[in-house]
Amino acid sequence: MSLTFPARFTLAAAMNPCQCGFFGDPLHECTCTPPLIQRYMARISGPLLDRIDLHIQVPAVKYKELVQDEKSEDSATIRRRIIAARQIQAGRLESFGIYCNAQMTPRTLRRFCKLDSECEKQMENAITRLGLSARAYDRILRVSRTMADLEGAEKIQARHVAEAIQYRTLDRTYRM
Repeated sequence: MSLTFPARFTLAAAMNPCQCGFFGDPLHECTCTPPLIQRYMARISGPLLDRIDLHIQVPAVKYKELVQDEKSEDSATIRRRIIAARQIQAGRLESFGIYCNAQMTPRTLRRFCKLDSECEKQMENAITRLGLSARAYDRILRVSRTMADLEGAEKIQARHVAEAIQYRTLDRTYRM
């Protein structure tokens, strides 16, 4: 039997890049062999990874970066930008009975995530080079649309697509 339950949630997960934890670390040598890394990554199925919108590799933070008093955007400013983007999305998608880009169906994606020729070329290159799935393509479109909304841009631009592709690190990093 198969059952479907309504659910809306945000999944935040973390994992090591390999069994020893040092694959890709410039300061420590990874002791794992390529087949061992592939087995480790295979513990999470490809279809599950494909359903995760953002994959971000976070390198170890150096001590100087931890103690550095660097000015960055404050939370209140970021919050205002997110609220503005959510309002844009809600206004755009209201007639479809949804309120944010994450809920867009393939039909609404095609309508609101039109790409110009430069963006199309980027996407084609990424799909071909990285072997991305149709699901990954749709996820990149949603994230690109969100990047544009965060900037207040009406159209998705090449930089939005490039950034969204960069958030698919697990599609790139572990292909051996």
